[in-house]
Amino acid sequence: MPSALKLKPVHATSLPIPGVESWHVIENDPALLVMTDFHWHSSVTVSENSTIDAALDHMKHTGVRCAFVIDGKMCTVVGMITAYDISGEKPLQYMQFASVSRPDILVKNIMQKISDWHVATLKDIENATVAEVLKVFTESSDVTHIPVMETNNKNEQCLRGLLSFAKVKRLLSA
Repeated sequence: MPSALKLKPVHATSLPIPGVESWHVIENDPALLVMTDFHWHSSVTVSENSTIDAALDHMKHTGVRCAFVIDGKMCTVVGMITAYDISGEKPLQYMQFASVSRPDILVKNIMQKISDWHVATLKDIENATVAEVLKVFTESSDVTHIPVMETNNKNEQCLRGLLSFAKVKRLLSA
């Protein structure tokens, strides 16, 4: 049986480097250019039962400031935690509330639960500009990351990407 796959020559003399993200954007560029797309990049995860210091070390090692929190069975995302959550007031407040020391604070104790998220939809991001994303971050002083959701073919909401204020600022200033 003949193969359905037919190889063809390339007629170009050069090609863009695959997987390389933009090094610079302007405010009128499409917002998709500043979104970390989970179709192309792995998300960083930490267990809800990890200590916050272990989670922060993991984020530093992977070069991110935000991780999705997965349940103890490692099956589903139950929240999100940022380096800002871990380095800010949340651990101190929890230490006072629960009468525990910092090494005893678990990710689940201070994470942002899914029910507390404010998200964008992929459809909205596809129609937005970098300036519009920047405006959301600058108008919400406590928001550093925005999960981007899409609806799959089973009509379920799924994580599709992530917007990061630090990434937007870095790409605009490059």
